[in-house]
Amino acid sequence: MRGLYERHGAMVYRRALAILRSPPDAEDAAQEVFVRAARGLDAFAGRSSAVTWLYQITTNLCLNRLRDGRRRAALAQERVLPAAEVAVGPATSPEHIALRRVLAEAPPEQAAAAVYVHVDGLSHDEAAAILGVSRRTVGNLVERFGRLARAVLAGEEAP
Repeated sequence: MRGLYERHGAMVYRRALAILRSPPDAEDAAQEVFVRAARGLDAFAGRSSAVTWLYQITTNLCLNRLRDGRRRAALAQERVLPAAEVAVGPATSPEHIALRRVLAEAPPEQAAAAVYVHVDGLSHDEAAAILGVSRRTVGNLVERFGRLARAVLAGEEAP
């Protein structure tokens, strides 16, 4: 596990930082990725490259943390806590807030496909390999995510 961390720790951290936009949160997530990787090492069995496996663990963990953070913030607002006590996350630009809102609404596989293609710049083939689906499925997921994003940002009911 130490060798895996030494070879891929920086990549995991950069991936977490790209999604979470907070160095402390990215550090915590990177540590958790390697804890999960250690627990799942037997199940991994080399079916894909270590990079692909760690990338997928990192992305899923970080997207879940974004969604969970959004839920906690909503619960806090429902309880009418003072604004200072509501955790809205480290990035407060309108674009980042909008992205977090859309990611919170999207099914996990749709969100992952969209992040791989639009944020990470992966091809549909590369995203398909990571997700374990066909290239066409990635295209469909990204298209559905786009429709959802437009609806959420326009304040409409999700399709």
